[in-house]
Amino acid sequence: MLRSFTMSALRRSTRLKAAATVQIGPVAVNDFSVDSEDVDADQTTDQPSPKKKRKPREPKPDPVYVIPDVEKKTTSFHGRLGYACLNTILRTQKPPVFCSRTCRIDTIKKNGMDFVKDIGRQNCEDLLELIKWNEQKQNIRFMRVSSEMFPFASHATYGYSLSFCAPLLARVGDLAKEYVHATWQPASEVITSSIRELQYHAELLDLMDLDQDAVMIIHGGGVYDDKEGTIVRMKENITNLPKNVRERLVLENDELCYNAEDLLPICEQLDVPLVFDYHHDALNPNQPKQHLSEQRPGAESIMERRAHADRCENLPQDLPDDMDLMIEAKDKEQAVLHLYRMYGLETVEFKSLRPPNENQTKETNGRKSNKRKKAKEADPENLSPTRPRKKRTKAMDEDSEGELNEDDMVGEVEVEAQMEPIPVKNSRRRKSVA
Repeated sequence: MLRSFTMSALRRSTRLKAAATVQIGPVAVNDFSVDSEDVDADQTTDQPSPKKKRKPREPKPDPVYVIPDVEKKTTSFHGRLGYACLNTILRTQKPPVFCSRTCRIDTIKKNGMDFVKDIGRQNCEDLLELIKWNEQKQNIRFMRVSSEMFPFASHATYGYSLSFCAPLLARVGDLAKEYVHATWQPASEVITSSIRELQYHAELLDLMDLDQDAVMIIHGGGVYDDKEGTIVRMKENITNLPKNVRERLVLENDELCYNAEDLLPICEQLDVPLVFDYHHDALNPNQPKQHLSEQRPGAESIMERRAHADRCENLPQDLPDDMDLMIEAKDKEQAVLHLYRMYGLETVEFKSLRPPNENQTKETNGRKSNKRKKAKEADPENLSPTRPRKKRTKAMDEDSEGELNEDDMVGEVEVEAQMEPIPVKNSRRRKSVA
């Protein structure tokens, strides 16, 4: 028995590793490392090892931008240039400043109406900062306000009045008038259910106490295989609008269905202003002027040509000298500053400049063709389900003009993604929430 114990102790001793003497309080002991197999489970204690303190991250240096020179040009134009909805510099700063925060209807159900109203209030507060930046930094006094500033305000079930935000909207209007800042508000393009939408936009501008230069711009919409009949219905719908809505309503020519020649008789008959879009006119020609965009370099197909360029390189030769010209381009305020520099229209703060993208995409997220619909009607068995070619990005859920920008996300644009076939066996249909 004694021999057995001695041999066991001897075997254990070969697995003991002496360590340095460690001082614990007033007593010095030897610390040994013992194999786990020789230690009973009840003798072990689970003591977490102390966490290492992370070194604080060094602040990232401010990026250095190489701003290329621009070709100098001349013009007699001395009106106002503006941009749509989103400021690219303020949107990417921390904390970001933008006016198109939104949410899902499920979130409203979960968190209540006060939640969505707080989003609208924050958007409105940021609009103040955006107007200040335009005036104090770059002398930009013309812009388009995001129509999604108050999410779901015109919704049939979850809509709400803007009276809760009336004092803040009044401050926005006072600031815009102080800076002689024209704010244009785009409205929905489709007339179905859009009377509520138009009323919401009109209430928004009324609470800002802005004059009739603050308007709501809509396209004519579709022709529904009967253009003449659709124009008759369009006239009836406009005639029946509430007075405060009609006073701010403006029609705009589009690139597919209604050019300026189609809309001008309607505008003259109903006393509704017409805004002219150069880019749309190049694709669906006619005349007057107020919006400016250009197709992207290298665009060939009609879908590629519909996509707006990041910036515009020329002012129209026949542009009236005192026109308010909305620049519809992906680079937003940078597109305006580009023309400022090119034509010497305003002094530009150099640190607010950003270099242009050398590789512009030719894709567009505007309205899709109806060719697929017609093909499906002709031979529905040969068509598989469809899915968006690319996912919507966070930026797209924030801004309205047929590309990845605030133009694409609100107001005048139609934000249906281009579609491509997918195999039936891999298709998954998601039920729309909103």
